[in-house]
Amino acid sequence: MSEPMLKVRGLTKRYGEREALKALDLELRGGEFTALLGPNGAGKSTLFQVLTGLFAADEGEVEVAGHSLRHDAAGALRHIGVVFQQMALDLDLSIQRNLLFQADLQGLPRRVALERIASGCARLGVEADLNRKVRELSGGNRRKVELVRASLHHPQVLLMDEATVGLDPKSRHDLLAALNTDVRERGVAVLWATHLVEEAEQADRVVVLHQGRLVADGTPAEVTAALGQPTLEAGFIARTTRGPGGPAPARPGAVTGAT
Repeated sequence: MSEPMLKVRGLTKRYGEREALKALDLELRGGEFTALLGPNGAGKSTLFQVLTGLFAADEGEVEVAGHSLRHDAAGALRHIGVVFQQMALDLDLSIQRNLLFQADLQGLPRRVALERIASGCARLGVEADLNRKVRELSGGNRRKVELVRASLHHPQVLLMDEATVGLDPKSRHDLLAALNTDVRERGVAVLWATHLVEEAEQADRVVVLHQGRLVADGTPAEVTAALGQPTLEAGFIARTTRGPGGPAPARPGAVTGAT
């Protein structure tokens, strides 16, 4: 196994008296596609906001590619790419202008930026639309552009927060296929937050988050078995319609039973 690209230790985030994340431990390794499966309100978006520096954790530590988010935020964030649930593109700019703007923010030389824009858009099938305004694109193609944007600086950790919300089945399939290519070819560690079980079933690894706690962690088959139901969907529904209970898994690959 490769060294962890992302390490989370004892991560806790509170909003007043409510704990959105409760002493969360998690590691992601390069070349691994991990689905973060949880119902609405589980803490998925809060976790992403902390990992990307938008919110500060109340307790715990985050390390990205050996850089502490607390003590070296610039170093840590340099290795993260992110696609948030809400679109972050300028609708009135073309695909190319949106992507060049992001490349400039990342400090990429123009030649390198143009090469990566061309190859990324070709891989995702939107190269013919480079000069079209984003508002003219379908929802699926907008998401593809966001994935290209998030990957321009070749991050080692890619965070995807409910990235397929509102997409048709083919667009969802294409986006997942593109991510799997990145995982295999570039060894990226992907954390894909979703509440759709069918997406999680395609991942290398599934972690189940419920009420701010990690309640299961393993391959889809391991998590299904640990949750004590015939399918991952049935186990997920049964496990997340009551309190979290039980200890969190001690390490990636471990699982907790449905207590």
